[in-house]
Amino acid sequence: MTTAIISTLIPAPTAGTARSATAYAHYVPALLDSYEKIGGLNHSDSINLPSKGAVGQICEDLLQIIFPGFHDDDAVEPDALPALTRSRLVSVAHRLEEQVRRGVRVGQPKKVTGRTPPIIRKFLESLPTVREILRTDIEAAYLGDPSTLHRDEVLLSYPCIEAIAIQRLAHVLHHAGAPIVPRMMTEWAHSRTGIDIHPGARLGRYFFIDHGTGVVIGETCRIGDHVKLYHGVTLGARSIAKDDDGHAVKSIKRHPDLEDHVTIYPNTTILGGDTVIGARSTIGANVFLLHSLPPDSLVIYEEKQVVIRDKAARKGCPAPDWSI
Repeated sequence: MTTAIISTLIPAPTAGTARSATAYAHYVPALLDSYEKIGGLNHSDSINLPSKGAVGQICEDLLQIIFPGFHDDDAVEPDALPALTRSRLVSVAHRLEEQVRRGVRVGQPKKVTGRTPPIIRKFLESLPTVREILRTDIEAAYLGDPSTLHRDEVLLSYPCIEAIAIQRLAHVLHHAGAPIVPRMMTEWAHSRTGIDIHPGARLGRYFFIDHGTGVVIGETCRIGDHVKLYHGVTLGARSIAKDDDGHAVKSIKRHPDLEDHVTIYPNTTILGGDTVIGARSTIGANVFLLHSLPPDSLVIYEEKQVVIRDKAARKGCPAPDWSI
């Protein structure tokens, strides 16, 4: 990086910052030495990696394209929609292409592969289909939550719709061959919503995550239509297969499948790549499953007996010693 470029990135020092620079300069050599000794935590080889900030902004703009008017500060007039959509789509396409290209070139920065344009074309072609599938997710949320009075409320306030929308978009990129960027997109949504869905997971139509916080859906999950999850549900791997060198084996089925019309209540964990939850099954809260279920199963966790006593009858008894 030239001195001229560096000077545009670092503001000119004031008197105060100049004194601070002198006072703290002796910490710099040790930090630079750690850059040399500790690999993997720094990337300063003049290679443009995908930008977390840029990918996050692309996600924001994609939500505006997918749900025009719902992620805008001002009303979107029907007459303005064609020109606005054209402008937004062109802008997002250019920026997304750059980020995907950077991802493709990780590990081979100077190799021209030609992989990026077909990925972007497939992604842009998919947008109407993704919108149609998201319409079913919004309907599932509206019909599945009695507290919701309007479909607009789902779009404006439900974190699951944002998380599912970004995952469905990232899923297209993932299966088109884009590395890194799809995962950055779903982790952006994860950081905003508390819902962690890997871009490799296959989600059916009419998918609803009620409340959402703490939901984890692994890479190789396959989820059918009309599935409903509550908060705290984990669809994870039972164990990690390793090769002869002790490294985790990639690209194998590790996460469970849910067939159509399955409902899973809060804080349930289901693990294993060969675990299949049969259609129309209901799994209650706080269940831990490592095996498959046939269709139409009902699984509940029968907890210890709950004792209910009259507080007035306990007057004179020593107060319990609560600790949290």
